[in-house]
Amino acid sequence: MHWYEKLRDYFPVEEMKSREHMETLLKERSDIYHKDEGPKHVLMYVETGDFIFIDYLFVSGSARGEGLGGKLIQKMKDKNKPIILEVEPVDYEDTDTEKRLRFYKRAGFQHATSIGYNRRSLATNEVNSMEILYWAPDDESEEVIYQAMKKTYQDIHTYKDKTFYGDEYEPVEKVLKNDREDAEDVLKEI
Repeated sequence: MHWYEKLRDYFPVEEMKSREHMETLLKERSDIYHKDEGPKHVLMYVETGDFIFIDYLFVSGSARGEGLGGKLIQKMKDKNKPIILEVEPVDYEDTDTEKRLRFYKRAGFQHATSIGYNRRSLATNEVNSMEILYWAPDDESEEVIYQAMKKTYQDIHTYKDKTFYGDEYEPVEKVLKNDREDAEDVLKEI
């Protein structure tokens, strides 16, 4: 199965970039956008001089429990840069959401509670709320994480959006906020 099909079959449609978008990023933004693929995994990530953003991490069901996800995360941690990713809030009807949060908590990730992230999906036209998790080797602040998320949104998520989707994503100022005060730590109860 092609790497894109593995991702498409696992991630919700509102979170997926199109195949053309991702292949173009790999070609035109190969300086920062990367794919690590093996028989049992697909890891799509952004790496700049200052941070890593995990765009997609897929480990096949047959490999779960073998430690592969942890090894991939450790490979990113070994670069000694803040690592950022987006996760769905816990949905108790979808046990995978809780398992993902538990996995990232065990891996040492924190919830960026001050950052709000609500993006309208161009595929479904619905607003999709995500939580930002991060791992910071030098106790970087949530402000550093917020700035890295803004850069990722502008340079990766919205890259040539009109070309690929016939529409533009909302501006970063509308999607990302760094002043959320009422958020509960999604990792606290996990």
